[in-house]
Amino acid sequence: MTDAMTDAPINVLVVDDDVRVARINAAYVARVPGFHVVGQAHSATEALARIAGLHVDLILLDHYLPDESGLSVVRELRRHGHQTDVIMVTAARDVATVQAAMRHGALQYLVKPFNFTGLRARLEAYAGLRRTLDRGGEAEQAEVDAIFGALSATSSPGLPKGHSPTTAGLVRKVLLAAEAALSAQEIAEHAGVSRQTAQRYLKLLERSGRVNLSLRYGETGRPEHRYTWAAGVQDMSSGSDRQAPEDSR
Repeated sequence: MTDAMTDAPINVLVVDDDVRVARINAAYVARVPGFHVVGQAHSATEALARIAGLHVDLILLDHYLPDESGLSVVRELRRHGHQTDVIMVTAARDVATVQAAMRHGALQYLVKPFNFTGLRARLEAYAGLRRTLDRGGEAEQAEVDAIFGALSATSSPGLPKGHSPTTAGLVRKVLLAAEAALSAQEIAEHAGVSRQTAQRYLKLLERSGRVNLSLRYGETGRPEHRYTWAAGVQDMSSGSDRQAPEDSR
């Protein structure tokens, strides 16, 4: 493998039954450096045909397709010896489907609706995994642990120097308890920290996909940043580009 972020791009096939959602996801992928969308497909049959005719490194694969399930696509790929990497991108939340995806070799499972930062974190982690594997050779236990944990995009990446887990936890607690999006000033007041501190942690959390950022326009016409805790992100102790629900079946 090449260094995905500096040499050959990672070729991605976006598979979703909804044409509009496929376009949104493809646009998300195109915004991440080092990734190139080589095509879109809207059924299992079309996906398999495109994989046979294109060089595809990674598939963003919906589970709910009109002819077969996404997992059926993965099974068919493996049956024919295709080792193309797969990240499931679907509204299917039942544990049985998640478990089956894992057993069939899906590297990650992203539940809809999601935001750009959530997908970006997984794509960047995938690129990092490819770089690690490209080095080859033998691996010590620490390197093995890094390989197996490379795609855990929602686990803690470790806070940068100068950031306190306690303060991050306070911000998280405020957002989880909120019934609506909050401004940095409101979060600061509830958390008992300065507005500058709140903004610093919110920027970090938004970057890692834990917090969703949206804009609200007031009478002055200047947008106010509003924050919510990202759906499905439960832990933090260890980009708004959010899709509308109707776009994420």
